[in-house]
Amino acid sequence: MAESEDAKVVIVGCGIAGIAAARRLLDAGFEQVRILEATGRAGGRIQTNKLGNKIIEIGASYLHGPSEENPVFCLARDYDLLDPEALTPENQAANVDEYPPWVANWFTSSGQKVDDDCMNPALELIHELVDNTPESKKHKPTSWESVGHFLRSEARRRAEKVWKNEDKATRKLLFCALSALLKFECCGSAVHTMDDLDLNGFSTYESIPGVDCMFPSGFEGLINKLMSELPTGLVSYNHPVQCVRWNNTEAGDHPVTVECANGEKIPADHVIVTVPLGYLKKHLSTLFSPPLPKQKLRSIEKLGFGTCNKIYVEFEKPWWDADCDIIYLVWEDEEEISDHVSDISKFWTRKIPSFTVIKPPESGSHVLCGWICGHEAEHMETLPEEEVRRSMTELIHTFTGDSTITPKRIQYSRWFHDPWTYGSYSHPALGCSAQDIKNLMEPLPDKGEQLLQVLFAGEATHPSYFSTVHGALLSGWREADRLISHQF
Repeated sequence: MAESEDAKVVIVGCGIAGIAAARRLLDAGFEQVRILEATGRAGGRIQTNKLGNKIIEIGASYLHGPSEENPVFCLARDYDLLDPEALTPENQAANVDEYPPWVANWFTSSGQKVDDDCMNPALELIHELVDNTPESKKHKPTSWESVGHFLRSEARRRAEKVWKNEDKATRKLLFCALSALLKFECCGSAVHTMDDLDLNGFSTYESIPGVDCMFPSGFEGLINKLMSELPTGLVSYNHPVQCVRWNNTEAGDHPVTVECANGEKIPADHVIVTVPLGYLKKHLSTLFSPPLPKQKLRSIEKLGFGTCNKIYVEFEKPWWDADCDIIYLVWEDEEEISDHVSDISKFWTRKIPSFTVIKPPESGSHVLCGWICGHEAEHMETLPEEEVRRSMTELIHTFTGDSTITPKRIQYSRWFHDPWTYGSYSHPALGCSAQDIKNLMEPLPDKGEQLLQVLFAGEATHPSYFSTVHGALLSGWREADRLISHQF
């Protein structure tokens, strides 16, 4: 086995998993480390932009669980990238299960603003159900088929009991609010519908204490700090990988050859693949030679990877309250508790359950971030910008009852049509389990003389923090540590 200083390690992808792995290996004395990045920038699905003077996140928005248990928080704190509020012991100790104590404004499709207190029972009910979603294996097989099935049936059962004394109009509005909140939950998991989520898989996700926060100067600031500590020239940009040839007996001293789109062939002892699961799914048949083992292929196919997009809308003046953090949109014909939209091409904006308010506001620049996921988000990406702007304007007119409100500017993400991601982040799809994530992260080959030729990192490979930045970071460290302990 090559000594650590001589072992050649190629990392595919310069997102936070790839950066974390590289840094860890260099610190341990590995001298031949190279990152190949398909695009012209570092950070992957962490991407900060500007809308006018406002900082907006095209990719990851929140630091979920900002407390000592979260390595992303620790890095951000050490780099002085967070607001003082996020650093307080109270903020770090709060166990809110990723539901920040936001001040909400509620608007209905008849153009009415509804009192927050009136809608709170719907919010409390959904939060309680999501936090207590059972594992199907603890119940009779016939109980619930999916997370969506559980949430809908239990929400209706409990609501009919608890809200029976509410007047008819309030009760109807609360049921409609449950539909909006179900769509909001879809965005959290990047699914088309909560029916796509497996009960067992969903219960393996773990949240970390702390009230979710944002980076005042943008999430990409963290990437810039991490990159500044890597040697220059370590990353080859605009360098897509076409094929990882492993178990290569004819490649001389190195068992792996990484073939790039530009024709370059790079010999390596170890390759850490950190590409998004969406990209992996799309290029399964060509990215590895020989093909991946059947068990790993099956797990990659079973694991879910969906789209959650953001639509930033800027206004001259706010139409929401000064202390508002989030705006919920309630359609008054959705009392059936559903996250489905009947005709996506006509009614795609119905899948937008909420806007979060981008703080702090500036004079003449008040920005909201609209959330949309699933097939509706994918459909939106195909529309001309003018059409998206028109639809958003119409949506806001409907919910405010004020047709004079006009957005100044809009900007939105397009993760589904991004050729290097094909979506936003992973989720435990129906029928998949913790074992599938284990299968995905298992290095290759699992036997023979030259082990750990191909390793796998990225958010989708973390058994309990999938879909998060801290999950991605930890997975990069995990695979670097695997190589370090193998070498020494």
